[in-house]
Amino acid sequence: MTRGLTIALDAMGGDNGPGTVLPGAELALVRQPDLTFLLFGDEAVLKPVLNEYPRVAAASEIVHADVAVAMDDKPSQALRRGRNKSSMWLSIAAVKEGRADVAVSAGNTGALMAMAKVILKTMPNIDRPAIAAIWPTLRGDSIVLDVGATIGVNAKQLVDFAVMGEAMARVVFGLKEPSVGMLNIGVEEVKGLDEVKEAGRILRESNLPIKYYGFVEGDDIGKGTVDVVVVEGFSGNIALKTAEGTAKQIAEFLRNAMSRSLMSRIGYIFARNAFKMLRERLDPRKSNGGVFLGLNGIVIKSHGGTDAMGFASAIDLAVDMGRNGLVAKIATDLEMFHNAAASQSDPAETKAIAL
Repeated sequence: MTRGLTIALDAMGGDNGPGTVLPGAELALVRQPDLTFLLFGDEAVLKPVLNEYPRVAAASEIVHADVAVAMDDKPSQALRRGRNKSSMWLSIAAVKEGRADVAVSAGNTGALMAMAKVILKTMPNIDRPAIAAIWPTLRGDSIVLDVGATIGVNAKQLVDFAVMGEAMARVVFGLKEPSVGMLNIGVEEVKGLDEVKEAGRILRESNLPIKYYGFVEGDDIGKGTVDVVVVEGFSGNIALKTAEGTAKQIAEFLRNAMSRSLMSRIGYIFARNAFKMLRERLDPRKSNGGVFLGLNGIVIKSHGGTDAMGFASAIDLAVDMGRNGLVAKIATDLEMFHNAAASQSDPAETKAIAL
């Protein structure tokens, strides 16, 4: 029997705030009725909306927050204005204080990451955290990181991403030895940025406990060539947004094609179950939610413009991470990895990868 978790929700975050967060929590409770919520936000705004969702009201406690971080706030501005009093800050602090197992927010990504780093701090040996996303592929699902937390990384940080992503894949997918690939502009070892080539060399030559596949290209993400794809945050975020836009584009193409003529509409009737399965597989709401990895606590970032179904998916992801002890497993893997690397490296190499 699984234990119930307490989820801290930034109820004011995202494009629609409580209008998305509370119905999303309602859907999550239908699937997992043992959850409880701490709802952080303006009590005067939350209470009228909460009255529409009695199931959520019965499983929740409102914690008043005077400030809501705007979607266009700069991280520095959000930190100054929202420290100790915004719904975003207080929801993360609840994880730090042990009052909640996981925090979920659809708010400003930069502000959320900045606050999470200040409150939860990074794990030992981790310079910069990453956002990991679950990516639907032809083979099932893969994990892609970083998809937007860190712009510009060195080889050591990319290797850390590989270790964290591999640990997450074991938690989420139940795999004993997830395969890890480094996203590059080609599979040849001579191609790509120096940082990417150096990270690949470290993973390839160090005989560390990681099943390293090698370099992968952009089309390998959708194929599911590897279980974990490691990429710098700028490129990863572009890849993520491109995939989401392409999925919507394909869905729109299909709708237009199926309504173009009488014969196409008749054909749709016979094939509607197949189209329904395709639509569900392409629906980005089903895989909504990015995990902040490398912190001493779990924070889930939901897409700011998602709807209730998408936010419920982010809560589902939070539950998986909380129940499977993601933070502890990543900490154990990082310690094992760095100990193994230190034992195999000479002093110059050890210094070079900042162990």
